[in-house]
Amino acid sequence: MAVMDQSSGRSFFSIRSDLVPQGVTLAYDLYVNSSAAKSKDHFVRIFPKGDLLSKDDFEEMLHKYHQLYVPENQRSAYIKALTKSDKADDVTKTSVIKDAAIEYLHKIFDKNKEFSTEVLSESIQDCREAVEGMVDVLDNYSIENVRDLISNLSFHDFYTYDHSINVSMYCMSIYRMIFPKAPRIEIVHAGLGGLLHDLGKIKIPTHILNSPGGLTDEEYGLIKKHPGYGLELLLSGQVEVADDLDLRVISRVVHEHHENWDGKGYPRGLKEKEIHPMARVCTIADFFDAITTKRSYSEVLHIAEAIGVMKKFRGTKLDPKIFDLFEKHIHYIKADLNDDLKLADSFDPTIPHEKLPVEKVKINAQKSFGKIVVKDKEDKPQKKKA
Repeated sequence: MAVMDQSSGRSFFSIRSDLVPQGVTLAYDLYVNSSAAKSKDHFVRIFPKGDLLSKDDFEEMLHKYHQLYVPENQRSAYIKALTKSDKADDVTKTSVIKDAAIEYLHKIFDKNKEFSTEVLSESIQDCREAVEGMVDVLDNYSIENVRDLISNLSFHDFYTYDHSINVSMYCMSIYRMIFPKAPRIEIVHAGLGGLLHDLGKIKIPTHILNSPGGLTDEEYGLIKKHPGYGLELLLSGQVEVADDLDLRVISRVVHEHHENWDGKGYPRGLKEKEIHPMARVCTIADFFDAITTKRSYSEVLHIAEAIGVMKKFRGTKLDPKIFDLFEKHIHYIKADLNDDLKLADSFDPTIPHEKLPVEKVKINAQKSFGKIVVKDKEDKPQKKKA
């Protein structure tokens, strides 16, 4: 997290010294904290951006100082330099980008600070920088590679941040899979749509968002308003973004990612191709990450189980063609078991669960003729008509 200089009011973030390039012109300033008291942080610049940082200068710097910092307003420059560097692997680069994205999302979701359209405008621009960095790192990455990369990243206390970043990465990968010749700006829009898909949750009380014990109908009704809230925030007419960003496209992803292919989703009940392609992609990314990425209060499904569960929503919640392509690009072993898993048709990735609401379904191998056996809590089979 960023650290505030008490005297100047400026924010700084720490960086790993082994990721600072030598023998090149530095794209950002380097600072150190000259105060020994945490309550009186004071940062002093020790190397200016635009100057050539020699190996000797850098070694002398490390001999004097243990921790280096960069001003928060230069974070995008730091990310751009890092993504082009050969000093870091992709996990390290993505971790740095993820930390930046968390800072940007925190500006939006921080309940302790007053929200404004100015903050949202600035945060969207910052989020765009994070997405641009992801586009560079994830170039030529398959969905399987993205999944492996996400599994190597650290998780944080606020699930919404991790989830939104993961969904963004999956959105870019899936969209690129569908449209391999899509221009970069379209990939950026897909990534931003995924990163901001839960934007409207800033108007939902935190105790509802983080309530794994179940929701009342009234609470769930409030949660279902978050796509509309997100749309209103983005299209208020007061949000300013770069000319090449289309807020209408991003807002459609935010507004439509809970619409279902069969028209039984929310908030408008759109169906099939009435739903924006990027929103249909986001629905799959949102669903997949929600059941495969661990929340603090929930176990997750293995990949084979997750694909099996999602397949049951093919053509209802999920675009069948996009899902088929998605499944084709996920590597998993189809376990030769009679047990199968099923989620309730009403499953919503937005709703917190103490445990994922899955039940084991066992196919009756002996002439079931359309009947299935559903295991109860004591694992005693009860026959039910399909």
